[in-house]
Amino acid sequence: MSFTLTGTLKAVMDTQKVSDRFTKREFVVTDDSGMYPQDILFQLTQDRVNMIDPFKDGDRLKVSFN
Repeated sequence: MSFTLTGTLKAVMDTQKVSDRFTKREFVVTDDSGMYPQDILFQLTQDRVNMIDPFKDGDRLKVSFN
């Protein structure tokens, strides 16, 4: 099952090399669709860590995740 969230990019962390074969990068999106905004942490791994590069803090994003 796949989910989608539209929100505002709040922060993008640096890429972390966890081991020789595994890298990850985290970013935070603020979901302001409800009465109380919530910050949600997402994680990109391996060859997807650069997908967030074109975006900057404050940009509106649509994130699809499992």
